[in-house]
Amino acid sequence: QVQLVESGGGLVQPGGSLRLSCAASGSFFGIEYMRWYRQAPGKERELVAAISSGGATNYADSVKGRFTISRDNAKNTVYLQMNSLKPEDTAVYYCNADLVTVVTSNYWGKGTLVTVSS
Repeated sequence: QVQLVESGGGLVQPGGSLRLSCAASGSFFGIEYMRWYRQAPGKERELVAAISSGGATNYADSVKGRFTISRDNAKNTVYLQMNSLKPEDTAVYYCNADLVTVVTSNYWGKGTLVTVSS
């Protein structure tokens, strides 16, 4: 059974940094796009960053210059380095990926909470 498991969330002060990880496990042939979404209380889920299998990236305007998405294909893992964190970055962060099995299907992790507060 394919699953995505996030880690690295927690409480951090404004201006601080966190690094999120998401590892894919199970039986699959490969991973195409990997993404990070977030959902703040009372708000809709939004795309934060995405990375292709070849390493092309894109970011939400709100995180450009502060967040960096990367991936380790050998470990089937995607990372989100978050710097200069702001209170408005507080949210549950979800990993999302397109995994290739018999067909290519989209999977979600269960999320990890990031709280930015003094």
